Amino acid sequence: MVLLFEATEGFSQDTLRSNHDPAIKQEVDLIDVARNIFLKHPGMRIDSVKKRAGKVYGSLLPSAEYTLQTAFAVNLTANAAFYTGEREEDNISNIYLNLTYTQKHQLQIPLEANIWTKGNKYNILSDWRFAKFPQDTYGLGGLTKTDSGYLIDFSYLRFYQTVLKTVSHDFYLGVGYAIDYYWNVKEVNPPAGQMTDFERYGLRSKSLSSGFTLNLLYDTRRNAINPEPGHYVNVIYRPNFTFLGSDSNWQTLLIDARKYMHFPHHSKNILAFWTFDWFTLKGNPPYLLLPSTASDTYVNMGRGYIQGRFRGKNVVYGETEYRFDIMSNGFLGGVVFVNAQSFSEPSSGRFEAIAPGWGAGIRIKLNKFSRTNIALDYGFGMHGSHGIFANLGEVF
Repeated sequence: MVLLFEATEGFSQDTLRSNHDPAIKQEVDLIDVARNIFLKHPGMRIDSVKKRAGKVYGSLLPSAEYTLQTAFAVNLTANAAFYTGEREEDNISNIYLNLTYTQKHQLQIPLEANIWTKGNKYNILSDWRFAKFPQDTYGLGGLTKTDSGYLIDFSYLRFYQTVLKTVSHDFYLGVGYAIDYYWNVKEVNPPAGQMTDFERYGLRSKSLSSGFTLNLLYDTRRNAINPEPGHYVNVIYRPNFTFLGSDSNWQTLLIDARKYMHFPHHSKNILAFWTFDWFTLKGNPPYLLLPSTASDTYVNMGRGYIQGRFRGKNVVYGETEYRFDIMSNGFLGGVVFVNAQSFSEPSSGRFEAIAPGWGAGIRIKLNKFSRTNIALDYGFGMHGSHGIFANLGEVF
């Protein structure tokens, strides 16, 4: 059973209008459906103001799911979206909090925020999380075998904080600070009689990484939860230093770029492209901080493969997704997608293998005002890899 709760400020600005009102194009979300079933409300919720600063569109979603990395899991997800300005070009802010506990005894609590100040003058990004998250590892590079996996147990704290300032229209520069702390790291039943890639790379029971980040952002999207046509490019350079508490000095460069377009041109359907490229420039990041499958902020890259299936010092990743409506009222939509990931090999440093993924999914409109969807996908990869992948909001 799924329970839904919507929290908004300023209800006096909302009205309920009949489905028969020809002047209003009716859109339906899961909250409308729940209100009609359980509260017997006769009409759909209509937002009478297109954009109003301070109004919060919130959703609370208890749910259960089954995914490759978690097996059976229960979670409680809260999402709040709001505007700090009322101009057409003002971006929507979003705060996301999730509590997940799984059949594999994994606990994860991420708090993520993307806040835009009035006039898009500043963009404040937060990524704080705690995890007790045993997961499989398969070694380094893109040539590892599916049957080589074994469990790594660990506890993890993350604190990433970034502030960007507008330097021209839709273009931002900023600085941040990032801390990653792992403890109680241990291998569980590794392959007997052989040294694992983790041990060869440098297995430690705890690690601390601490460094500044330099950020460049170009973002023409007005709604990052469910983007419409636009562009997004985020470049992050992260040097870590021992004088800041890091166990060692190392540097990485991350390039995250996306493009969204209507296809066909006059339709509402979206054709989206994503590249996520992460390079180690110097030194050796901790094994668990190396680029890996689903190591992006929202754990979404590489649908078709279990989290951590591939890992290496460098990754090049690309994905294309086509998004379309199934129902004219926007309640149900669908997607098809294809992706590919390639990781550098530990011996040569070269990219020697490509792992493709593909699949399809449905979108259920949770909140039509913030355009938040529940995403349920089924993905496939090589060598029989397949499974369900769930997300609140679009995958990218």
